[in-house]
Amino acid sequence: MKKILSLTFILSTLLSFSQTDKDLAEQSVDQNIIKSHIGFLASDELEGRDTPSRGLKVAAKYLESRFIEYGVQMAPGMESYFQPVAMKKVSPANTGTLILGNSEYKFQDDFFMLEGDNSNISGDFVFVNYGSDEDLEKTEIEGKIVVAICGDGESDSPQEWFGQSAEKRAKVSELGGLALVELYNSPQIPWNFLVRYFSGDQVVLDEGGEDEKTMTHLWMNRSGEDFNASGEKNASISISGSNIEKFNSQNIVGFVEGSDNKLKDEIIVYSAHYDHVGIGQADANGDSIYNGSRDNAVGTVTVLSAAQNFAKTPTKRSAMFVLFTGEEKGLLGSKAFVDNSPVDLSKIVYCFNSDNGGYNDTSKATIIGLTRTTAEEMIIEACEAFGLDAIEDPAPEQGLFDRSDNVRFAAKGIPAPTFSMGFTAFDDEITKYYHQAGDNPNTLDYVYLEKFFRSYVYACRMIGNAKKSPFWIKGDKYYEAGKELYK
Repeated sequence: MKKILSLTFILSTLLSFSQTDKDLAEQSVDQNIIKSHIGFLASDELEGRDTPSRGLKVAAKYLESRFIEYGVQMAPGMESYFQPVAMKKVSPANTGTLILGNSEYKFQDDFFMLEGDNSNISGDFVFVNYGSDEDLEKTEIEGKIVVAICGDGESDSPQEWFGQSAEKRAKVSELGGLALVELYNSPQIPWNFLVRYFSGDQVVLDEGGEDEKTMTHLWMNRSGEDFNASGEKNASISISGSNIEKFNSQNIVGFVEGSDNKLKDEIIVYSAHYDHVGIGQADANGDSIYNGSRDNAVGTVTVLSAAQNFAKTPTKRSAMFVLFTGEEKGLLGSKAFVDNSPVDLSKIVYCFNSDNGGYNDTSKATIIGLTRTTAEEMIIEACEAFGLDAIEDPAPEQGLFDRSDNVRFAAKGIPAPTFSMGFTAFDDEITKYYHQAGDNPNTLDYVYLEKFFRSYVYACRMIGNAKKSPFWIKGDKYYEAGKELYK
C-alpha cells in the first residue's frame, strides 16, 4: 500500500511539473464558475453596488469569502482582507451669493461650489493670474479671497484643470488665504453641464481629520479677460444648504507569495473595481437597478480567477489581488490604495488591471495600453492561445487609459495596462449596456468569456514568471516616473 501511495504521489508531482502556464489557466477557468460569480455580483439583490450601499458591503464580504476559500492570504502588514477607505458624501449647497468689488454674482448662473461647506466669508480679494506657486508666493494673500484663472495657461483640458485646482487650493490654504475663486471658460465642457454635475451629491475621499474644515473653493463662469481685477477690492461669499456625511468603504486585498526565492520580492498587482452606480432612472422595461455585469463584475471575476489559480500554483513573483471600491465616484479606492499601500510601491513592478465598458467583437480582447509596456508580446501570446486577437485601444479619443484605476498606478510610475473585453469602437452595442439598467448577467456571452478569462489568467502567469519584470516603453508619458520609482 505504501509503495502504491508513493508511486501515486510521484506521478502526480511529475504531472504538475509538466503542466504549462497555459494548461494551468485552461484547467482552472470554468464557464459555470464564471457564470456563478457574475450572477451573484450583478444580481438585483445587490442593487447595483453603489458606493456606499448595502449591496456593496455584501459584494465585499462575498469577495473576501472567495479569497479565504481559495487559500489566498492577507497582504503583508495587513490584519484583514479589507483595507478601509475613508469617504464622505457631500450634498452640495443650494443657495449662495458671491460679491467681488461692485459686482454681485448669482449662484449656479455665475458660480458653484467645487469644495467646501456652508460659510460666510468677507474680506478683500486679490487676483493672481493662473495661481501658480510663483504667482501665489509673490502676492500677499493671507486673510484674503484669492481669484485665479482655471488651469495653468498651457493645458486646455478641463479634466487637467480639476487636478490643478486641488493643488492651488492646497497652496492657498498653506499661505493663509480665506477662499479660492477660479474663473472657468472652456467650450470643451459647457458651464451648464458642470452645474448639473456638481448639483448632485458627490462621494469623495475623506482626507481630513475629525475637525477638518475644507477651504471654500468656487468656480465662476468668467474668463480672465472678462474679469475686472481693478477698482473695489472688497469681497464676500455666503454659502448654505450643504451637508457632509462621513463613512468607510473598503478595498479587498489578497496576497500569494511567489515561489522563487529572489523574484518573490517583486509583486504584481492584479486589480479591478467591484463597485457600480446603484439604482437610477427606470428604463423602458421599468428596470431601475444598474447591475453592472460588464462594468465591472466581469473584471472583478477575472481577478478572482487569477487568485484561485495562483493560490493553487504560485508564480515566481508574488501576486497581490486588489479589488477597488469607489471607482465610479472618481477612482477613489485605487487612489486610497496607492497613497496607503501595505507594501512599498517600488516593490510593485506591474499592475494588470481589468475593467470593462462592454464588447462588440468576440474574436478580440482589447488591452488599453497594450503597446505601452514590454509585456505586449506576452499578452498577445496569451490571447492567441485561446483564439483571441489582442488589440490596442481603438478609441483613444475617449481617454480610457486615464479613466480607470490603472492610471493611479501609472502616475506613480508603475506600468499598468487594462485588460478589457473586445471592442473596436464606442458604438451602439457598447452604449446599449454601458451604465444602463439592461446590463444584466443573462445578456453576456459566456462561451466568449471563458476564452477571455483564460487569456487573462495565462497572461498573468506569464508576467508573474517572466525572467525580467515588464516596464514602460521608452518615451511613454510615465516612463520617467517609472525610472524614478525603481531607481
